[in-house]
Amino acid sequence: MLDFESALEQLLAQAQPVTAIETLALADALGRVLADDLSSTINVPGFDNSAMDGYALHVPDFTHPPAQYPVVQRIAAGEVGAALAPGEAARIFTGAPIPAGANAVAMQEVCTVNDGQLTVNLALQDGANIRRVGDDIATGAVILTRGSVLTPAMIGLAASVGVAYLPVIAPLRVALLSTGDELVEPGQPLAGGQIYNSNRYVLINALKALGCVVTDLGIVPDDREATIAALQAAAESHDILMTSGGVSVGEEDHVKAAIEYLGKLNLWKIAIKPGKPFAFGKVDKTDSCGRIGGCDFIGLPGNPVSALVTFLMLVRPFILARQGVQQVLPSRMPLIADFDWKKAGDRREFLRVRRNAAGQLELFAKQGSGVLTSMVWGDGLVDLPAGQTIASGDVVTYIPFSSLGA
Repeated sequence: MLDFESALEQLLAQAQPVTAIETLALADALGRVLADDLSSTINVPGFDNSAMDGYALHVPDFTHPPAQYPVVQRIAAGEVGAALAPGEAARIFTGAPIPAGANAVAMQEVCTVNDGQLTVNLALQDGANIRRVGDDIATGAVILTRGSVLTPAMIGLAASVGVAYLPVIAPLRVALLSTGDELVEPGQPLAGGQIYNSNRYVLINALKALGCVVTDLGIVPDDREATIAALQAAAESHDILMTSGGVSVGEEDHVKAAIEYLGKLNLWKIAIKPGKPFAFGKVDKTDSCGRIGGCDFIGLPGNPVSALVTFLMLVRPFILARQGVQQVLPSRMPLIADFDWKKAGDRREFLRVRRNAAGQLELFAKQGSGVLTSMVWGDGLVDLPAGQTIASGDVVTYIPFSSLGA
């Protein structure tokens, strides 16, 4: 079996970035991957403005400021005031342009006004509470970099420099197949030996969360010819084929044999727990010009936790890399374990945990690969190298689900 790091390295090495680009309106760009650097054509702010509600002042000498300032005008946001003479003040509001001559703004909380005369009850410095031209963004500055996954704040930043549309990477087209005669769709009655197909909905939504366009091909019977036919047909119009189940070595597991018949299996069996029967390869396909290429194949285990953990730890970085994302690996942090793990396994293990009130990690009692409740109860994974145990109080490597998009 291949170790986890080698498997991930091989996956990322084969992740060919998408070259097709779309142009989307800002309202439609959330979660998409920026296709090119974005530079600003303007300064932000574009004019000196007040950082707060208060009074703009023309202070002739900050060492010996006037005892009082006559308030000569009122300037709201969107208005342009007249120039201030030395010793004059203007009532001003947050975001309003600083009038010519003004060199400080006193917040209203430190000011008193009687009969139009302003007293400032705080020593000020030159430029106090004034946001200068270009303080946030200077003309020509790169404000968003290629490969960024667009967040609400990033989209707002683009809007702040007047950009209405963004170039983004075209979405990956993923075909999802479930395998197993024992699977039944939710809402249908269960017969003896049958289970509901939870993986289908976990994976559809996990793929959509990454911006993929998903074609749900439903459940393929446990039959070699049917599996070959389904995979071959889907390969022609998709970038990635993904299956759940059928990649083990049982007599009814036909996916591995089908991929070897249709193309090439590059990875099979990873030394991780849960998730050993993970597979990656290529399915041959011919494009419109008659050139033979390859559609990526990803085979996930059938057990629910195995499928989700391998998706998060292996598939997610691969998809992000194909989308041109610069940072594809999740964040990790050292935290203290509030549990014992006495069995040193021969595979890399990902334990479902959550932080307790003390900020330490507690372990879900049942770590089986079919216990999907562990992924809902937990808020992250402990990454435990093969051959290691954990004693309460040890520092372990924690991967929060929030950094995995889960």
